[in-house]
Amino acid sequence: MKRAPRDTQESYRRISRRGLLMASVQGVFVGTLVFRMRYLQLDQADEFRLLAEENSIKIRLLPPARGLIHDRKGAVIAGNEQNYRITITREDAGDTDEVLSRLSQLVPLSDEDLDRAKKEIARRSPTLPITVADRLSWEEFSRVAVNAPALPGVTTEVGLSRYYPLGADFAHMLGYVGPVSDYDLSKLDDPDPLLQIPRFQIGKIGVEAKLESELRGTAGTRRIEVSSTGRVMRELGRKEGDPGADVQLTVDRHLQNYIQARLGEDSAAAVVMDVRNGDILAINSAPSFDPNLFVRGITAVDYRALTENIRRPLADKSVQGAYPPGSTFKMVVALAALEAGVIGTQDTFYCRGFVKLGTRRFHCWKRAGHGHVDLNESLQQSCDVFYYEVAQRVGIDAIAAMARRLGIGARFDLPMSAVSEGLAPDKDWKLRKYGEDWRVGDTLNSGIGQGYVLASPLQLAVMSARIASGLAVTPRLVRAIDGQDVPLPEALPLGLNNAHLAAVRRGMFDVSNSRRGTAYGSRIVDDAMRMAGKTGTSQVRNITAAERARGVTRNEDLPWERRDHALFVCYAPVDAPQVAVSVVVEHGGGGSAAAAPIARDIVLQALHGGLPPLTAYPESQRVRIESERERLNLIAPDAPKGGRSRA
Repeated sequence: MKRAPRDTQESYRRISRRGLLMASVQGVFVGTLVFRMRYLQLDQADEFRLLAEENSIKIRLLPPARGLIHDRKGAVIAGNEQNYRITITREDAGDTDEVLSRLSQLVPLSDEDLDRAKKEIARRSPTLPITVADRLSWEEFSRVAVNAPALPGVTTEVGLSRYYPLGADFAHMLGYVGPVSDYDLSKLDDPDPLLQIPRFQIGKIGVEAKLESELRGTAGTRRIEVSSTGRVMRELGRKEGDPGADVQLTVDRHLQNYIQARLGEDSAAAVVMDVRNGDILAINSAPSFDPNLFVRGITAVDYRALTENIRRPLADKSVQGAYPPGSTFKMVVALAALEAGVIGTQDTFYCRGFVKLGTRRFHCWKRAGHGHVDLNESLQQSCDVFYYEVAQRVGIDAIAAMARRLGIGARFDLPMSAVSEGLAPDKDWKLRKYGEDWRVGDTLNSGIGQGYVLASPLQLAVMSARIASGLAVTPRLVRAIDGQDVPLPEALPLGLNNAHLAAVRRGMFDVSNSRRGTAYGSRIVDDAMRMAGKTGTSQVRNITAAERARGVTRNEDLPWERRDHALFVCYAPVDAPQVAVSVVVEHGGGGSAAAAPIARDIVLQALHGGLPPLTAYPESQRVRIESERERLNLIAPDAPKGGRSRA
């Protein structure tokens, strides 16, 4: 037999290889098709059978866990707690009125709850689940789950709700969360789909609102199977969202807790700031309120009690309040005059109880006057006449410039609501605001921190910190976000003459430590912790010439709302400043009597990291201090074991 030619054999081999390749490809295709058919007909048979019976698959958004908020030491001050709730979806429920009627027989639903749910159902998309009831007990939740077949469109869910474990202590700083409103949505160009979920909660005020985007997180999804009657058959799958970022603040919960107890029901504010880096260690406003009431849905009775309280518990006086700083402003005027060279540290003025401008008298708080007074004595004894004279010489524009340099009239970018800018007025400001020229009388009033000058407790704390350090320290409230440290702003030198700063600091030291000082009664006797400070009294009413002639009415004899505001600012320890404190007591009377004792107690608490021993106080005051601690339910470190502690 003849053999095929060599080229013919090679051609046969090429055809065989091609055939084998095509057969392999066809085999893979057929195998894939068979596997897919098996998956659809066997593995997914139940799902498609149910779909053929008019079941449907719904996609539901899963709210993420809101980020936690911690204090500087890691303690949770805003957390989440488990929440049992019930939702209804109009598309699946059919007759929603009938379903809600059945539901109300299983769980307590007030007429208000039912009306609110019906309004939400009517105004929202039929595919959105509407929260009918939340914060149910396990028994109530279980009762609804067991009766699910008779409640089409109703779903039982376990979610998370915001919780503030320390209640009123951080209410103004943290704020609170609440359901998304139409107003909230109107402010957004492209709202997060999460915000369309009825009663989804977002930050309303304070840190919760200002850091909403960081705290919220991103939504997850849940695939559920719903029968033709609206009953949820099963969950087919779920993809959890990303939780919000955790936030760490600079505040100390123990110090915050102590200050809130110390302020009590006074209408007051206090700010504690680290002189070295600007960290806010505590920032309080009193009286306070429980933010958990707003999270759960505050009742009309509770809300009315807050809004009708004359001491305004809902207002954050620490950053929103703008007060005439009174004599605490005298350091600003003194530094402006020293830096301008219009006075020296040894120059004196004679105080006879008033100065005369035209036919008008500007009075000193001491009717008989102080006699000859130099810079140190003017601060120590808070002589008004000294600052009337100095203010005229230096002028309002230089005073305003120094005020801004020290932090008054500046709006600090803190994540809190309605942070006040205060006011350091000058000639241009008055012309713009009122269309009037600045007058010499305006300068005299500004010289003692009255008139148009306004400052918040936060700004007064910043002023004290800058005087103590000589640096332009900036207040900081957020320490870290999602584990990443927030950079500290660089504190540049103020550029003030060191001798001038030293002179003002000596005057502030004598305010608290000289027997003639206005805050001597609130001194610290522990040499390592002595403080330098300045009292202030902010007048809130006009005193007529007739009243002065017969004698000015004492604050305690006036209605509460007509009494003067009491202020005190300070820093400590004097030799190596660590903390600066400001206290404002609305209608508290004199700063030395009402504000200075509170500030002294706060300083000691901050420096000791807890209640200081009684030996830090003057001996004559120790019995009273101990009694005060007992009233506040506070026990010092050296107290016998078994004692109580609020912190």
